[in-house]
Amino acid sequence: ASRNSRPVLIVYRFRKSRLEMANAGGAPIMVMNQSTQRESGRKAQLSNIAAAKAVADIIRTTLGPRSMLKMMLDPMGGIVMTNDGFAILREIDVSHPSAKSMIELSRTQDEEVGDGTTSVIILAGEMLHVALPFLEKVKLHPTVIVAAYRKALDDCLSTLETLARPIDCENREEMLRVVRSSLGTKFVSLFGDLMCSLALDAVQTIAVDIDDSKKKDVDIKRYARIEKIPGGELSDSKVLSGVMINKDITHASMRRTIENPRIMLLDCPLEYKKGESITNIEMLNPADWKRYLEIEEEYIEKICKDIQSFKPDVVITEKGVSDLAQHFLQQANISVLRRVRKSDNNRLARATGATIGHQPDLMHESDIGTRCGLFEVRKIGDEYWTFIENCKDPKACTIMLRGASKDVLSEIERNLHDAMNVARNVICDPRVLPGGGATELALAAALRSNSQSMHGVSLRPYQAVAAALEIIPKTLIENCGGHVIRLLTELRAKHANGKHTTWGIDGVKGRIVDMEELNIWEPFLVKSQTIKTSIESATVLLRIDDILSGVSKGKRDPAGGGGLQQQQTDPETFGDERDG
Repeated sequence: ASRNSRPVLIVYRFRKSRLEMANAGGAPIMVMNQSTQRESGRKAQLSNIAAAKAVADIIRTTLGPRSMLKMMLDPMGGIVMTNDGFAILREIDVSHPSAKSMIELSRTQDEEVGDGTTSVIILAGEMLHVALPFLEKVKLHPTVIVAAYRKALDDCLSTLETLARPIDCENREEMLRVVRSSLGTKFVSLFGDLMCSLALDAVQTIAVDIDDSKKKDVDIKRYARIEKIPGGELSDSKVLSGVMINKDITHASMRRTIENPRIMLLDCPLEYKKGESITNIEMLNPADWKRYLEIEEEYIEKICKDIQSFKPDVVITEKGVSDLAQHFLQQANISVLRRVRKSDNNRLARATGATIGHQPDLMHESDIGTRCGLFEVRKIGDEYWTFIENCKDPKACTIMLRGASKDVLSEIERNLHDAMNVARNVICDPRVLPGGGATELALAAALRSNSQSMHGVSLRPYQAVAAALEIIPKTLIENCGGHVIRLLTELRAKHANGKHTTWGIDGVKGRIVDMEELNIWEPFLVKSQTIKTSIESATVLLRIDDILSGVSKGKRDPAGGGGLQQQQTDPETFGDERDG
C-alpha cells in the first residue's frame, strides 16, 4: 500500500502546481484579506484632497475678528463653545486617515508656537485643493507638484526674512500691540487690554536668560499655571508674583498667615513607612506591642526634629502627613500642606528659591526658601486656597482668572494660552510681520514675480501656491461680509511690483487698510511655522498613492460600512484566509 501511495502523491503535487500556474496566468490571486479595504492611485490622492478640504471647511468660518463660534457636545453631555481651531478639531472624531493627519497639524502648531492653528489648517487644505486640477486634468505626476511646492516654500521663507521687522522686547507698548493683534480675533477682545496685560506680565515673570546669550527661555507649560475660579468679575483676574494652590493647612491650630516665611519643600511622606510586601511580626507578650508602637512614634519624632532644626515656618510635601507628625509640627508652630502636586511643588521651588528635599536629615540651610513675602490661606467661594506671593524675582507664577461661569472661563483660558504663546514667541525671536493677510499677499506677489523667470512643467504648480496663499485674505473678507472679488483685486494691485507690502484687510470693517496704521502685527515665528507646516503637510499627502485599511477577525465594523476606520491588521491572518 505504501508503494502505491507514493506515485499518487507525486501526481497530486504536479497537478496542483499546474493549477497554480493556470491561476497565475488567468484570474488574479487575492493576496490580502477579503476584509482589507484598499484605495490606490488617483483615487487615493483625490480621496486625500477631499478629506483635507472637508476638515479645512469646518473651521474656515472661525478665522478673523468677525469669526463665528462652534458649539461641540461631547459624549458626557459637556459643551465646548470656541473659535479656536485646535480646540474644535480636538473634539471631532474622524475616520479618514488624511483627516486625522490634518488634525495632527493643528496639534503640532499649538505645541510649537501656540497660535495660528486655524490658519495652518485652512492653508494646508487650500494647498491640496489647488493641486487637484493638475492631478485630474493635466495628469501631472505628484513628484513634479511636490518639487514645485518645495521650491515655492524656500522662496516664501526667504521673502519672509525681508518682510520681517525687529521689535524692542523691553518696550511694553510695542509688545502689547502684538499681543492685542493676536487677541483681536478672540472672545476676550470684548474685555479690552486686561488679558493682554495678564499674558505679557506672566511671560515676563517666568522668562529666564540662557547663559551669556541674549536669548531667553520661557517655559509656559511648567511655570505659568492658570487657575479658574467661577464667581467674581473678570476685572478681579490678576497675575500673582508667586504661586497659589488649592490646599488648606492640615491642622486647624496652625498659622494661616505668615509674613516672610521660611519654606521647606519635601517629596517624602511624614509618616511611618509601611512594609513593601507582606510583613509578619511575632509578638509574645503585651509589652512587645507597646514597644512596636513606640518605635513608630520615635521614627516620626526623629523626622519632625530634623525638620525643626531648620526652623521653617511652612512645610509643604507631595506625600501624606500622619496625625502624630501634625501634632509635633503644630507644637513647633509650623504650618503644613500635604499631597501637593509635583508640578505645583516645582513652581513653588522656583518662586521661593527652595530646593525640594528627599530626606529631612540630608538637607542643608541653603535648601530652605526665603524669597516669599507672604504665606496666607484664603477662602474663595467654597474652597480654601493657599497663596504664596510677594516673592522676590519669582520665575514662576499663577494667573488667577475670575468669571461668571465655567464655559466662559474655559474660553478665556484658551485665549490667554494663545496670548502668552504670542508674547513668548516675540521674546524668543523679536521680529514681527504685518497681519490681516498682508504677509500672504506679499508672498503671493513675490512668487508670481519669481515665476516669470521659470519654465517647464513645474511653473503652473509653483504659481498655484501663490493662489493658495490668498485664501487667508479671501476668508477674512468673507467672514466680515465684504466684497471678495473687488477687495482682492485692489489688494493685488497694491502689492504688485513688491510695493505696499503692509496693506491688508481690516477684518472688522471689511476694507483694505495699511496694517502699520491699524497696528496689526503677527510674530515671525508663528507665520513662518504656519507656512512651513501647511506646505510640507500638503507635499506629504500628495505623495500617498495607496491607502490600506485592514480589519482583523472579530473587529469588523459593526455597521458593515466601507469607511476607513482606525483598524489593526493581524500579521498572522494578513493574506492567510485559508477558508476563503
